[in-house]
Parts: sequence; C-alpha cells; structure tokens
Amino acid sequence: MTADNPTINLAFTGASGAQYGLRLLQCLVALDCRVNIMVSKAARVVIATETAVRLPASTSGALAVLQEWSGARDGQLKVFGHEDWFSPPASGSGARVPLVICPCSTGTLSALATGASNNLIERAGDVALKERRPLILVPREAPYSEIHLENMLKLTRMGAVIMPASPGFYHNPASVDDLVDFIVARLLDHLGLPQTLVPRWGEER
Repeated sequence: MTADNPTINLAFTGASGAQYGLRLLQCLVALDCRVNIMVSKAARVVIATETAVRLPASTSGALAVLQEWSGARDGQLKVFGHEDWFSPPASGSGARVPLVICPCSTGTLSALATGASNNLIERAGDVALKERRPLILVPREAPYSEIHLENMLKLTRMGAVIMPASPGFYHNPASVDDLVDFIVARLLDHLGLPQTLVPRWGEER
C-alpha cells in the first residue's frame, strides 16, 4: 500500500444498509484507492433487495458489475471468493491494509468476537484483529440484544472501531443520500482519507 494509492479491504455482509458499502466503494474509487472486495451470499441478496445492483455469484461477474457501476479503472478493484484462502486479506503476512465491513451483520460480529474463521470475511477480520490492523465494523440492527452489545464491547476492547449506521442530522440532510453520506464521511475520516461529503463540525462558523 502506498500513500498515494492506498489499498482498502471492503467486505459486504448480509445486514441491511448495502447503500453505505456501495457508496463507500464509489468514494474509494474516486480517491483512486485500490479496493479488495469480499461479498457474502447473504450480502448479494440484500444488495439486490435494497439497490439496483445485481451481483452475479462468480467473482469475475461481480467484478465486472462493480467496476462498471463504480467507474473503477482496470485493475483498481479485486473481488475474492468466500473461500479464497490464498487472497491477500486471508494472511497476516500480507500488507498492512485496513478492513471495513460495511454493512456488518450481527452474525459476523459474533464470528469475529469468538475467533471463528469459517469464510474469507471472518478470516480477514481475524487477521485484522491479531495483526492490530485498522478494523471498522458498521452494524445495522435495531434494537441491539445483550449478545450484540457484548460482542461489540468485546471487539472494541480488541481494537476494532464500531460505527453503527446511525447518521446524524445536524448537517440538515435533505435526502436519503445525505444520510448515507454522513456515515461514509465518518468512515473516510477513520481511514485517513479526504472527504467533502459532509462539512466538519464548526468549520462553517
């Protein structure tokens, strides 16, 4: 990963809120980041339900759709299969790359909190935790059960950042897109990437 063209690992799981992850992908592409993408089977269903994007089951088909949808240049995106154990996100010996799971299902929270590595997304999260790499989780659930809260607390203590998809309203949103951008702007902040989606607090005074 270079400072000019950072690499970001981005995973989509089966929680509601696919718009957040897709908008983040769009912004990362616009910033000329390289993006390693992982999509669970449930996430493909949610994405198709909540958006006009239809992701084929094959990695090559999903790559073609996401590249065209996001406007990514050739080679900017990579899509890895759910059991691609030879992909860079699966190993701690790879480059130190941040991982964002957006949206993050409560099932994925549970798997990460207990050290399960039953698929590539869970393994990538496990690697991020053990290597002390930036890990940002975007759960979208309501209400949270005690189990969910305990898992989030446990992961926070391990070093993960829990950023629920709970947008603010002090920027006077006029559309759903404005609410999505609020969360995406915070994600970009935590990734150390520039953003102009939402004015920073106090800057307009």
